[in-house]
Amino acid sequence: MPADTMATLQAATEDLEARGLAEQAVQGGETAPDFVLPNAVGEDVRLSDRLATGPVVLSFYRGGWCPYCNLELQALQAALPEIKQAGGQLLAVSPQTPDASLSTKEKGNLDFEVLSDAGNEVASGYGLVFTLPEAVQEAYDNFGVDLAAANADDSSRLPMPATYVIDADRVVRYAFVKADYTQRASPAKVVETLHSL
Repeated sequence: MPADTMATLQAATEDLEARGLAEQAVQGGETAPDFVLPNAVGEDVRLSDRLATGPVVLSFYRGGWCPYCNLELQALQAALPEIKQAGGQLLAVSPQTPDASLSTKEKGNLDFEVLSDAGNEVASGYGLVFTLPEAVQEAYDNFGVDLAAANADDSSRLPMPATYVIDADRVVRYAFVKADYTQRASPAKVVETLHSL
């Protein structure tokens, strides 16, 4: 990657960190907002319904175009047997369209729900959404990333990656939110939290 592009992406991350956006998102001990979102085949999934059968690991990711997100989804897939053994279930959420979510699910051989948050409405409720600076939008365009097509939304808004472990009372028992999109929650920590419930 060209040095000037790296500098642009780093400056955008540093700006998010300086604004304290991650600290303003839903944190541990808070109540997780309920939601209904379509899965990759268009069926509605409600958080509270899933919580009625056990704790939920909720992962917000930017989209299937993001290599860091794909690595995280693969790590969660690898940890899925342990997540299930600990009584948990996994939901991943991005602003992608259902078709793009289906593609992410199929390409990654993911055995968990991949949900579509059109317009980042749910991610906004969790305090995760920000608007990409124009320079970053241009860098993504140069990478061939068409966010407007992937999300059916030309707002250039994305969620900060975040992972939550939510108990049956909708209390967040673990929260990992970082402005730096290269940092993600450890699946081992997620499993450890599930075992502690």
